[in-house]
Amino acid sequence: MDDHPLFVRGLELLLPIATDDRVQVVGATGDAAAAAALVNRCLPDLALVDLHMPAPGGIRAVAAIRRTTPRVRVVAMSGSTDPAPALEALRAGAEGFLPKTSEPEELLPPLLAVLDGWAVLPAELLRAMLRPTHAASVDLDGEERRLLRAIAAGRNTVDIAEELHVSERTVKRMTAALLRKLRVSSRAEAAAVAGHTGLLTE
Repeated sequence: MDDHPLFVRGLELLLPIATDDRVQVVGATGDAAAAAALVNRCLPDLALVDLHMPAPGGIRAVAAIRRTTPRVRVVAMSGSTDPAPALEALRAGAEGFLPKTSEPEELLPPLLAVLDGWAVLPAELLRAMLRPTHAASVDLDGEERRLLRAIAAGRNTVDIAEELHVSERTVKRMTAALLRKLRVSSRAEAAAVAGHTGLLTE
């Protein structure tokens, strides 16, 4: 979802060639209000959202996509160096963030990593997230720690369900409860908080 046609066209041309047709652009819009409906109609594996689209804006688009099509992975993009919008996007449900570069080729490796189940964040944003937090005092049981380690490793819901010997629905319920306990809004934030506070090593 981007309001710069040349950038979108670059991705449309590059992705099929660079991935042997594994990745294709199936839809695009510069209208943030229409983004969730487009994603719901096309059902892509990944939605790329520019945070600087006109009102209601990219953050609202991310939240709407997450509500209507929760299985679609959402990656936010911005040409700004300000980490605040990126953090807002993660809280709204984005599973990664990429700086918007002038060359679509530079986005290819991180986009493929996201499709393979990884969360991708630039180093500057990760540093902004790694601040002292009240989460250090959170007491997690053994199952919660196993879940958090799996999330931090970028494991998807299916793999986590197999590892913990529970259903996918149970993993989603457990993840929601864990995010509430850590007082964060996304898996990426949970992993960053846990890494900083030592929750993964206690």
